[in-house]
Amino acid sequence: MPKQPRYRQIVDRFADDIRSGRLKPGARLPTHRELAARERLGIVTATRVYAELNAMGLVSGETGRGTFVKETTLARGLGIDQVAIAADMVDLNFNYPALPGQAELLRNALRQLSSAGDLEALLRYQPHGGRASDRATVARHLARRDLDVSADRVMIVDGAQHGLATTVMALLKPADVVAVDTLTYPGFKLLAEAQRIELAPVPASGAGPDPDALDALCKRRRVRALYTMPTLHNPLGWVMTATRRRQLASLARKHGFFIIEDAAYSFLAADAPPPLAASAPELTVYVSGFSKNVATGLRVGYVVAPPEWVPKIERAIRVTTWNTPGVMTAIACGWLADGTVERLEAQKRADASMRQVIAARALGRLKRVAHPASYFVWLPMPEEVRADRIAAALLKERISVSTAEPFCTATQVPHALRLALGSVDVGTLENALGRVAEVVGRYAY
Repeated sequence: MPKQPRYRQIVDRFADDIRSGRLKPGARLPTHRELAARERLGIVTATRVYAELNAMGLVSGETGRGTFVKETTLARGLGIDQVAIAADMVDLNFNYPALPGQAELLRNALRQLSSAGDLEALLRYQPHGGRASDRATVARHLARRDLDVSADRVMIVDGAQHGLATTVMALLKPADVVAVDTLTYPGFKLLAEAQRIELAPVPASGAGPDPDALDALCKRRRVRALYTMPTLHNPLGWVMTATRRRQLASLARKHGFFIIEDAAYSFLAADAPPPLAASAPELTVYVSGFSKNVATGLRVGYVVAPPEWVPKIERAIRVTTWNTPGVMTAIACGWLADGTVERLEAQKRADASMRQVIAARALGRLKRVAHPASYFVWLPMPEEVRADRIAAALLKERISVSTAEPFCTATQVPHALRLALGSVDVGTLENALGRVAEVVGRYAY
């Protein structure tokens, strides 16, 4: 057997020390120059050692601070890949907000559906973008959100994530560059990886991506699209001003890219400016669904696109699922028509606002970043506190949280936690957030 290259032996030695616990989570490793001198390597080779350890998920390099051993008790991709949550685990990782009585709503909807005259039609294939009547119902719903569109621009999909997937499949190709926030929705990161789309991070400036940074990026690279969440950003909770929206639309026209507007949480921001799709309808794809405002099990969403792009997206719907689920779509559109969705949205805004008050009380002096009516909190860590160690310590206490890593598109991952507030009862939530504050305080003070 040929002898391993020397750098590979060093990688294996570090890996063994980390996995065995001889090198503890949070331990600072030698600088690249120190490692090169100690092991008699070139700087390039020392850099390669740390690059391989980083690719293995064992270390993280932080500009200006050094290279650190990561907490390996956390699953890689924590916050992206949902795993089964044990019965005794408090889930502050994923949001699936529900209200009392929603099961009864479903029971009544099924009874009404069972007596409907077109029930048999729901068992057959539907048009790829949904039935005309359902598309019209969604269009009327959007008109109440300051987005006036014709029904033929609306397509029904299997949830907002499916809407994003069909948009990417229809309008982008491998190696295309999509501008995104440095912190963004993990599901879009996964989608880009699967479709081999390159994500180019744009730093934030106030409530939204920095227009000057985006302009500079477009001058350097051929940006095909911008993915953004202007109304209640996940995870930072910002709501873009009308001015910022106009700036982004202007840049899209100037540089020839289109906009993917993710509105999954927009219902929580009651007084937001009109959607980007209202001011730039000719170059915006608007995507949302009913997972957050109604229930996560209701896998129905919708995409609004310029007329010339509709056939392409319908083709992607056909390729991925042929057509949307007739029964679930009928229930969702029935609830849109009778005002149930609007009532649930109002109740969830109140519920999320109450949970933010609880979070402020329980987290005390810890710095928080959040919208006052959102279902999540961004918790930057105090100086020298490592988020992966906090997350691992909380797991031992049966509390599941997400670090910043799944949300980050930049090389430098901030030390922060994203806390989902919508998946547990309020008593459990307050206790769990109190434990978060205690654990962070234990490491910070």
